[in-house]
Amino acid sequence: MEIGIIGLPKSGKTTIFNALTRGKAETRAFSAAGVEPNVGVVKVSDERLEGLGALLKPKRLVPAEVKYVDVALAADRKDGSGGAARSHLTRTDALVLVARAFGGEAVPAPGGVDPWRDIAAVNTELVLGDLAIAERRLERIGESLKGPRNPERDALVKEQALVERIRAALEGGAAVRDQGLSAEDARAAEGYQLLSSRPVLVVLNIGEDQLPRAAELEGESRRRFPGFQAAAICGKLEMELAQLDDAEAAEFRTAMGVSEGALQRVIRLSYELLGMVSFFSTAHGEVRAWSVRRDTPAPRAAGKIHSDMERGFIRAEVVAYRDLAGCGSMAEAKKRGLLRLEGKAYLVQDGDVITFLFSV
Repeated sequence: MEIGIIGLPKSGKTTIFNALTRGKAETRAFSAAGVEPNVGVVKVSDERLEGLGALLKPKRLVPAEVKYVDVALAADRKDGSGGAARSHLTRTDALVLVARAFGGEAVPAPGGVDPWRDIAAVNTELVLGDLAIAERRLERIGESLKGPRNPERDALVKEQALVERIRAALEGGAAVRDQGLSAEDARAAEGYQLLSSRPVLVVLNIGEDQLPRAAELEGESRRRFPGFQAAAICGKLEMELAQLDDAEAAEFRTAMGVSEGALQRVIRLSYELLGMVSFFSTAHGEVRAWSVRRDTPAPRAAGKIHSDMERGFIRAEVVAYRDLAGCGSMAEAKKRGLLRLEGKAYLVQDGDVITFLFSV
């Protein structure tokens, strides 16, 4: 899973990046065109993976990973498209939109602190960038349709109608995610890499003095922007705690009245936002966690491990983690009939422990 971190200058998005990745990226506003993004990969903590390690005694445990990309969206804007900076976000599955809610004179806030204004401004930036892309695509389709009739003409006319609908809605200020596209149209639009189609998690970057109001601010964010998930996080505090070991950090959070770390919370909300589940593969002395969309067919889940496994899929041996943990061993789960053989139509469930059988 890859998540882009965006926000206006001085929002503290790189502070949030450091809090999530335990990174030490320079926390300053990007200003020059062509600035490379900050990139960090984190392991997804999952108690079930540790439980499988205790049960199955594999040589190696491999957790799922989340890649965070901290991008200055407006740093290289050209004709509203976002330029090179925007291109770094095209592979992301979701966006974390950091909005400044903390005060303080140490970091001046031009125009004053107003997270709701800033959230709307960044969303508008995404919409305008997508509008520029849609307009350019329509120009190319128009040029292609001027030539002699060819076998692709009908497909181009169909595509033209779709892009015109998307463009009209974008001109009205509607993000792609809010346009109610059918599943077929949404798949067709994926090739345009429209960023306003991405699910959004708003991270309200609050000060320590605002921690008691965190839930209130999250509720206000969801009320104003009902299509977005929300979390209020003190980026400065979490960045400092990210440099401590887990036990020390947990002690400090308890003292501050914070029940969950920023990384764990953002990952959990991102999984919910994207409808992701985790399954576990067992092979060659290794137990590995994988993340897929809910109701992913078994062959496609196998393809996450290796394309040959999807292409040559035969069947899957599946046992639910809770059943396996209750039995205490794979042999006992098989004895009780809890280890099932599933075919191509099986939809992977959260917590499935799977061995894929395939032939190529």
